[in-house]
Order: sequence, then C-alpha cells, then structure tokens
Amino acid sequence: MQTDIDPRSLIGRKAFDRNGTKIGTVDEVYLDDATGVPEWAAVRTGLFSRDAFVPLEPSEVVNDTLHVPYERSLIKDAPDFGVGRHLSPEQELQLYHHYGLELSDAPETPAPPSSDADSGPGSGPGSGSDRDFGRLAGQED
Repeated sequence: MQTDIDPRSLIGRKAFDRNGTKIGTVDEVYLDDATGVPEWAAVRTGLFSRDAFVPLEPSEVVNDTLHVPYERSLIKDAPDFGVGRHLSPEQELQLYHHYGLELSDAPETPAPPSSDADSGPGSGPGSGSDRDFGRLAGQED
C-alpha cells in the first residue's frame, strides 16, 4: 500500500476488486500494534451490511479509491470478526490463510497466557508471540 497516505483518510473511500468491481466502502482501518503500519481495512460490502476484512498490502490507492488485488467472491467469503474491536493474532492468521498470504514470523500455535510469556523461547521482536494486530486507526492506547 502507499505509505504516504494517512490510514484514517481511507475511511469512506470506495473499494474495488481486481476486476474493477465495486466491493463497498472502507469502514475502518486496522494497524499493526507493533509497527503502527496499516494492515487491514474493513470494507462494508452492502450484502447484509457486513464488513469484510481485506489486506492493505498489496492493495493500492488509485484516484481516491482502494483497489484490492483479489476477487470479490473471495473478499465476501472472508472470516467475519465484526468491526470496532481489536483483531487477535489468531484472527489475523485466519485472514492471512484465507487470502493465501504468508506471514513468516507468525506463531504456529497460539502461545498460552503466562506472566513470563515475554521472557521465554520464541519471544522478542519478530517471533510473532509479541505481535498484536488490529488497533484501529485513530485510536489511542
């Protein structure tokens, strides 16, 4: 995605699939908590007013519209997690699998909750155990 665009400016833009078919309107943008990089957009599809999550990479903004390089049918079949809430790492993994995307540093299995989870093997930057996704653009911690 173009990195010079404020993710909040995506909200309200029309979104189109790889064939130029309108998907809907961007409802929310989700950021990677670790990096602040926009990761996902929730697009209101109109079909039962459902939001479908679409990856912002490798999507691009063209003429004030979001162009997603996937078929409309794949987008509409994406897992539905609702909007306005934080995406868990497990939910994001489901989205990555749905779109056939690779996440090289994703955890293979969810780490069990533990008070010392950040100090054991597999923790630290890039391990996936400390990655938390889904902070909404414009939300403060």
